[in-house]
Amino acid sequence: MVRTRYGYEQLLFRELKNPILTAADWSYGVNAVFNPWATLLSDGTTLLLCRVEDLRGHSHLCAARSEDGISNWVVDPKPTLLPDPEHHPEEIWGIEDPRITYIPELGKYAIVYTSYSRGGPGVSLALTEVFHSFERMGTIMSPEDKDAALLPERINGLWALIHRPVGSFGAHMWISYSNDLQHWGNHRLQLEARRGPWWDADKIGLSPPPIKTPRGWLVIYHGVRQTAAGCLYRLGLALFDLECPDVCLQRGDSWIFGPEETYERFGDVNNVVFPCGLTVKPDGDSIILYYGAADTCICAAYGSIRGLLDWLDRNGQTYAVRGPGGIRILKSSSTELELANV
Repeated sequence: MVRTRYGYEQLLFRELKNPILTAADWSYGVNAVFNPWATLLSDGTTLLLCRVEDLRGHSHLCAARSEDGISNWVVDPKPTLLPDPEHHPEEIWGIEDPRITYIPELGKYAIVYTSYSRGGPGVSLALTEVFHSFERMGTIMSPEDKDAALLPERINGLWALIHRPVGSFGAHMWISYSNDLQHWGNHRLQLEARRGPWWDADKIGLSPPPIKTPRGWLVIYHGVRQTAAGCLYRLGLALFDLECPDVCLQRGDSWIFGPEETYERFGDVNNVVFPCGLTVKPDGDSIILYYGAADTCICAAYGSIRGLLDWLDRNGQTYAVRGPGGIRILKSSSTELELANV
């Protein structure tokens, strides 16, 4: 067992060359680069679709490619996907934080991103095959909503979208269903932010798109705790049922990764680690997690899917189990019970 300098078990190991991408790597003037999505292309190249904040404070998306996923990045010489406020006024203040899922049924990547306007952040969707041209489908979740990603396959004949609406009920993770990727319903609370002194007490949200494992959908999520010095972003783990992804099977009580290094502790927004993507190596287990650090630069960390699941077994609480008779719920969500009475 490897422990960090703060004493907790280490599951994600930082790349020694962090940060691996900064604003200095862009050929045009930008303020910061962070919160990237990631994939391995067919030739083994790693592609990151990065959030890039310009000198106005507005964001767009730009691709960077690397043969080893760590160094010698080739960054697109101009923005890859710009806001289009003329045709999509919901993007007037920029587009941010992409989570992208390859959809085998469509033969396309589904880019779910935050569109930012005077009404606040909402969820928008675009489709692409090659990251050079994009089919925008517009807003699919109205403000305030963000931290969204599609599952790669239909669930009981319907597409499934994980997202994080904010309202009087709080800032929790929800899942919604659609038969056409545009009209969404059957909204279900998936995972709630805890209360009081918990590390994820203020709000939570999906980080990379879920990882499909034989045991369930493995989710790395971010939790935000409001402190006297501001917000503190850390990462935690939860596991959801494959057939009913609104059902949480296991959830870790403690966080597994938080800001420790100088590049994570200090930046445009201090004390933030925020991943939107990861890649899985050909062994089907080893991962590289790509994350934004302090809303300023892009970093990488290494881990193991088996290691994350093993940690959940040893450190998580069981909320439901699936047996021959179906799913048996062991614990109820207090927030869910309150919402049911609204």
